[in-house]
Amino acid sequence: MSHASRRPNREEFKVQRAERKRVQKALGLPQISHTTISNGKSNYRNTAEEGVARTEATWEQLKVLRAKLPALLKRFAAIPDPRNARKTKHKLSVLMLYGILSFALQMSSSREATREMSRPMFWENLKRFFPELDEVPHHDTLKRLLERIEISELENLHLDLIRGWIRNKKFRRYLIDNYYPIAIDGTQKMCRDELWAEECLQRTHNRGESTEHTQYYVYVLQASLAFSGGLSIPVMAEFLTYEGDGLGDSKQDCELKAFQRLSERLKNKFPALRIILLLDGLYAKGPVMDRCHQYNWQYMIVLKDGALPTVVREFVALSELEPKQRHTMSWNGRTQRFKWINDIEYEYGPNGRNRMHLHVVECREQWYEIEKGSSQEIEKNSRHVWISSVPLTRWNLHERCNLGARARWTIETSFLVEKRQGYQYEHCFSYDWNAMKGYHCLMQLGHMFNVMAQHSGELAKFIKDTGVRGLIRFVRESIATPWIDIDLLKEKLAAPFQLRLT
Repeated sequence: MSHASRRPNREEFKVQRAERKRVQKALGLPQISHTTISNGKSNYRNTAEEGVARTEATWEQLKVLRAKLPALLKRFAAIPDPRNARKTKHKLSVLMLYGILSFALQMSSSREATREMSRPMFWENLKRFFPELDEVPHHDTLKRLLERIEISELENLHLDLIRGWIRNKKFRRYLIDNYYPIAIDGTQKMCRDELWAEECLQRTHNRGESTEHTQYYVYVLQASLAFSGGLSIPVMAEFLTYEGDGLGDSKQDCELKAFQRLSERLKNKFPALRIILLLDGLYAKGPVMDRCHQYNWQYMIVLKDGALPTVVREFVALSELEPKQRHTMSWNGRTQRFKWINDIEYEYGPNGRNRMHLHVVECREQWYEIEKGSSQEIEKNSRHVWISSVPLTRWNLHERCNLGARARWTIETSFLVEKRQGYQYEHCFSYDWNAMKGYHCLMQLGHMFNVMAQHSGELAKFIKDTGVRGLIRFVRESIATPWIDIDLLKEKLAAPFQLRLT
C-alpha cells in the first residue's frame, strides 16, 4: 500500500522522471542504463551446469593462446638463453608462457602471481590447457631472465603473431580503403621520486621555489591497430630515454623524436603493409607528414585550433567559395555537416623551402540530449578538423573520418584498460630497465590474446553477465578450484579451432 512521502519534493521528482522518459521516447533517444552487466540472479540451476559454463568460459578465454602455442614454442626456442645451462631449472619457453599467463589472468603483482599460480589445483588445471608446462617457476626466476634477455626477441615474437593474423586476413573487415589503421600516441608508464635507472626522463616541479622537487618517469610511445568498433591491438612500443646534460629538461627525448624511431621500426617490420596512421594534433607537422609520404603511408591527423595558421586561413577562405564541397549526413544519431578543401599548399622548414599539399576536412555535429536532472531537451554541438593525406570527396568522408580518424580514441581506451582494469600498466614489476621493458612486452602479449578472445564472439554471453573484468575473475576462480570438466576440456582440445572476429 502506497503512502505519502515525508519529503515535500518527492512527488515532483517522480513527475519529472516520468516526463524525462516521455521526452526521451518522443525524441527517439536511447534509454541509457547505468549498469553494464546483468543485475539478475545466476542462471545456473545446479553445479553441473555451472561446471560446464566455467569450463567453456575458461576455454574460450584461453583458446587463442592455446591455438598459437605451437608457433610460440617455436619462437621461444629461437630466443638465445642468457642463463648458465648447468644451473637452469626451467625452460625459457615455460618462463615466457608463465609470464604471458600471469598478465592474461591479470595477476596484480609478482608476489600475487607466485602465490596464486603455484597453488596445486591452479597449476594442475593450467597444465590441462597447456601440457607443455612442467614444474611451476618462482616469479623471481622470470625476473632474473628478463634482466638479461634480448628484448627485441620478445618484440619480434609479438610482431610475428600479428603478421600471421594479417596474412590470414583476420582484420580484413576493419580496413579503411584497404589500409590498416594504426594509431600512435604516448602515455606515462610510471613515476618515482628517486632515479632508479639512468634512462628515466626527468622533470622539475616548482623550479626556483622552496617546494622544488624532481621526478623521474618512464614514457612510452605506442603504436596500435585501431579498428572501428573498439578493437585495439598493441603492435609496437618505443620507450623515451634521457638524453639531457643534467642541467635541464630541454634536451630530453620527446614524442616527435620517438616517432621517427618508431616509424622507422614499423616500416622495417612491415615493409609492404598498407598503413594509414591516425594521429593527434601533436603530429600536425611537416617532418611527420613527410615521413609518411616517404613510406607511402596514408594519414588522418587532428588539426587543433592555432596549429598551421596559414593552412587554416586558406581553408576558411576557400571553403566559402566552394559550396559544392559540402555534405550533410546522419551517423550514430548525430547530424554531421562536412566541408573540405583539397590541395592547400603548406610550407615548412627553413625559409619555407619544403612544400606539400594538404587536404583538410571539418565536421560539425549536432545532436540532442535530455538535460541531467530535468526533462529539458538541450542541443549539443561539436567540431572536428582533420588533415588527410589523400584528396577528399563525399564518397570517402564517412570511411576516413568516422570509421578511421575517430577510431584513434581506441588507443586511449586501451591505455585506460591497461592502467585501470587489471593489467597493472603503471606497476613497477622490476627496477631493472631491461626487465621493465620485458614485463611491458609480456603484458602487451597477454592483453592482445585477451582482446582477440573477447572479440571472437563466443564470450559475448559471459561478458554480458559478468563484464570483461568479471570474466577474467570468473576464469581465475574456475582454474583455482575443481570446476574444470576434464572430459569436456578434452573434447575442446581435440576439436579444430578457427578464430573468427565479430
